[in-house]
Amino acid sequence: MKGVVLGGVASGVGKTVATLAAIRALDGAGHAVQPAKAGPDFIDPSHHERVAGRSSRTLDLWLQGEGGLRRNYARGEGDVCVVEGVMGLYDGDGSSTAAVAEALDLPVALVVDASAGMESVAATALGFRAYAERAGRDVDVAGVIAQRAHGGRHADGISEALPDELTYLGRIPPNDDLEVPERHLGLHMGDESPVPDDALDAAAEGLRTERLLDVAREPAGVVEPSERAAPPGDRPRVAVARDEAFRFAYPATVERLRERATVEPFAPVAGDPLPPCDGVYLPGGYPELHAAELAEGPALADIAAAAAEGVPVLGECGGLMALAESLTTVEGETHAMAGVLPADVAMRDRYQALDHVELRARRDAPTASAGDALRGHEFHYSNADVAGDARFAFDVERGTGIDGEHDGLTEHRTLGTYCHVHPESGAFDAFLDGL
Repeated sequence: MKGVVLGGVASGVGKTVATLAAIRALDGAGHAVQPAKAGPDFIDPSHHERVAGRSSRTLDLWLQGEGGLRRNYARGEGDVCVVEGVMGLYDGDGSSTAAVAEALDLPVALVVDASAGMESVAATALGFRAYAERAGRDVDVAGVIAQRAHGGRHADGISEALPDELTYLGRIPPNDDLEVPERHLGLHMGDESPVPDDALDAAAEGLRTERLLDVAREPAGVVEPSERAAPPGDRPRVAVARDEAFRFAYPATVERLRERATVEPFAPVAGDPLPPCDGVYLPGGYPELHAAELAEGPALADIAAAAAEGVPVLGECGGLMALAESLTTVEGETHAMAGVLPADVAMRDRYQALDHVELRARRDAPTASAGDALRGHEFHYSNADVAGDARFAFDVERGTGIDGEHDGLTEHRTLGTYCHVHPESGAFDAFLDGL
């Protein structure tokens, strides 16, 4: 696939809307668009998927390494990939947007807030381009998307001010309907508060689709994805929670599980019981918004019984919360959870951790062997009050974890972490190997 990275001059500049408009414009021109997101994120990709009609790939050097990042890109489907950046173009020591573009040798379309500038937009873009050379970075800032720019003289002034080495890729008009509501952990999910189609169509019309395609190019050094599929007759069954409470699973994770196991989706919030299985995966999400339904339904009690019988259970962030003794919402309501892990979890008004994470296994665990390093990321608004005799699987070498020093509460063959991992880390292969 040809590809282009949409990088912003800063957070909040409108990268998500510009990405959705680019997807819509390219799709309208007859192209099969593969969306992607630089950095660890589950929410922006849900908006990508709604508009593109296919799952968004996650591209993160910290989570995947350079080879894993390239393999994940190669798994994409389509003829052009639109990659939404994270924060400002050069921000982030674990895996910046610039680092992702550099690793794939993809050009950058810089998203600049043009609401109060014309020539200054060109100066800003030229500065971002020049910074790469000064910093010794192989980052090609090739064009500009003017966010919140009016038409006519305003757009013409921006275009005319750009030097020859920067292509004017069009504009996103100011429109209140393009704003996506926010809550803790970020925007609302794509199926909850989608950008209205008419507003998105108007935004797409302002982009120069052919110029965007001219700027895009095939990445360098992409490797073919590896396959480790299990024989059809030797496939464990993995129950995967997928509903409003458990939404944060990378597409590559589900793909990896399906390659080696039979995946049995179930919806705890809707009252589904735990299906017959050899292992359970509870992704992150919003259990705090559905704590009453989870407490009343059969799934958590089923998971507790399965865990006590030795069935391996893996819970990430929201999954950890559901495996705890109790969950207290920000309004102060306490609900009983599965009770597998010795902790009481409470929601807070502000986030408790946000970072790339590196863990070191203290002992053999369902996702790593003793002494192994495991990379991931964390972003949560809850904290866990753990019992004095709680056992941890990991020491935290970077990040916050559960208590600032440890992550991975473990009981029976159950593991609950605040850390989200990508399948390129090997964690899910280790989990499947133990089934």
